[in-house]
Amino acid sequence: MDEPQPDWRLGGLPGDHESPPAGAVPDDTLDRIGDEISTCFACPRLVEWRARTATDRRASFATEPYWGRPLAGFGDPGARLLVVGLAPAAHGGNRTGRVFTGDRSADWLFRAMHRAGYANQPTSVSRDDGLALTGAWVNAAVRCAPPANKPTPAERDTCLPYLRRELALLDSVRVIVVLGSFAHQVVAGTLGLRPRPRFGHLAEAVLPDGRTLLSSYHPSQQNTFTGTLTEPMFDAVFTRARTLGA
Repeated sequence: MDEPQPDWRLGGLPGDHESPPAGAVPDDTLDRIGDEISTCFACPRLVEWRARTATDRRASFATEPYWGRPLAGFGDPGARLLVVGLAPAAHGGNRTGRVFTGDRSADWLFRAMHRAGYANQPTSVSRDDGLALTGAWVNAAVRCAPPANKPTPAERDTCLPYLRRELALLDSVRVIVVLGSFAHQVVAGTLGLRPRPRFGHLAEAVLPDGRTLLSSYHPSQQNTFTGTLTEPMFDAVFTRARTLGA
């Protein structure tokens, strides 16, 4: 039997929830968080956009099924490195069903993580491509693809409970790499850093518990095509993460 598909006009499948729970969740697990993320319909603008993108497909992917739902984090639950991006790409993660998968940002990220020994392969093209992470977990500050890659403050804040819960469960993490100023602001705010550290490539801030926030330019085409971010610059981020204990 085919898997039932959500009716986007009605808000999804039976059991899909409207917003993430606030505060601590008893007996929480990463799998539970992932299940809740994939069934979230909390932000109407994002629900409409991710569904429209999954229907009005890019010509190069016209025959491919699109995931069209929010994306959980993935990787090694014992990770010492956490990588946080902005949000899924409309025709990357929103298509493939895994964050940083199927687009050029994914190519850059996993080539660098492979060179640094965190990924078993330098490519991330589909959920069943064999990619496995060792010592690393990857997620995004916002879990749905947003129009123009720009979530609203309300959408950002609605997703924050998922990040907080992941941070609580990923208790071996020593270094948090944030990709871009948006992720930098979200993570710094979530962890209560005062004064808020300035964003910059390879900028560092030590957290009260001894972990390190390490910032990087995002591997977006805007940055990589213009040379704002080069592969040696990106490699330096993960080399530094290793030096810091990740």
